[in-house]
Amino acid sequence: MDLGIKGRKAIICASSRGLGKGCALMLADAGVDLTINGRDEKITQATADELRVKGVEVTVVLGDVSEHKTQDALLQACPEPDILVNNNGGPPLKDFRELDRDAILQGVTQNMVTPIELMQRVVDGMAERQFGRIINITSLSVYNPILGLDLSSGARAGLTAFLAGIARSVANKNVTINNILPGKFDTDRIRNTIVFAADKKGLEIEIEKANQMALIPAKRFGTIEEFGATAAFLASAHAGYMTGQNIILDGGVYPSAF
Repeated sequence: MDLGIKGRKAIICASSRGLGKGCALMLADAGVDLTINGRDEKITQATADELRVKGVEVTVVLGDVSEHKTQDALLQACPEPDILVNNNGGPPLKDFRELDRDAILQGVTQNMVTPIELMQRVVDGMAERQFGRIINITSLSVYNPILGLDLSSGARAGLTAFLAGIARSVANKNVTINNILPGKFDTDRIRNTIVFAADKKGLEIEIEKANQMALIPAKRFGTIEEFGATAAFLASAHAGYMTGQNIILDGGVYPSAF
């Protein structure tokens, strides 16, 4: 299927690995030129080289996307993006009683304030050009809370509510804003979570991994390519009538019929 976005330009935050990289891979397959971002120079440059093999232009911006200097660098590298994928690391697993004010504010900044700041800077240009696709990587925990990830859940739920009305306000300009809510994908974050859980339960890591997969109707973790393919469709020319939506991608974990 031709997604109709060959030659478009995308900014993909936190895209050197994991779900962000999955988005970059699939957008590159669709012919989109990319500005990618990561903190680790070696890993980010290796991802860029992997993407360039697909025949697209790739620009690397290093740094924490929550910092204004990194946001500035992203917009300098790609001043008129057609596609923005908001992604950022979430707060680590922690009992809410252990969170102080600084930790709470940092978590909200990472997972709510930062994507809003970037959208503020690109949405009007997208509207003027009559094409824009904004995709926010949030979490299944927005709907299905995970004890210990309360700060992440709260910040991402806040982002979801904040954008609900905004998405409708630019729909007539062919600008869409949608969220993807991932469940358990084969990424560094889930691997770290498994190690944490295994240690807490006194289990072997492989046993805890098998236990977690057994709870998923698909009986496996998702792949970053599967995630990226969903993001690429939302970024496509064919998704202009789909906005303000929360797309659950979890192998069937969330049980609601509606």
